[in-house]
Amino acid sequence: MSKNLLKITFHFILTLLVLSMGLSPSAAANVSIMTKEQLKAQLDNADVMILDVRTGGDWKSSEFKIKGAIRANPNKFNKWVEVHPKNKTLILYCA
Repeated sequence: MSKNLLKITFHFILTLLVLSMGLSPSAAANVSIMTKEQLKAQLDNADVMILDVRTGGDWKSSEFKIKGAIRANPNKFNKWVEVHPKNKTLILYCA
């Protein structure tokens, strides 16, 4: 999958997640893409939850997974709000 398509997919999923949580569309525009160094700095933060939102096949076939990340089916993003705590910062990754 191309890098641009991954960015578009990420932003689409993020926008849908923000909207499903009852937040305004402008909230999605305020979310930035972080670098791997920024992510590494958050790995031990108890207030952060890392969601691996790759498709099933991509997730299963990958030998690279972030330790502690939780698999979240991107096709069921509307259920995430029911499953994940609202007091945590969610970091989504798909590549």
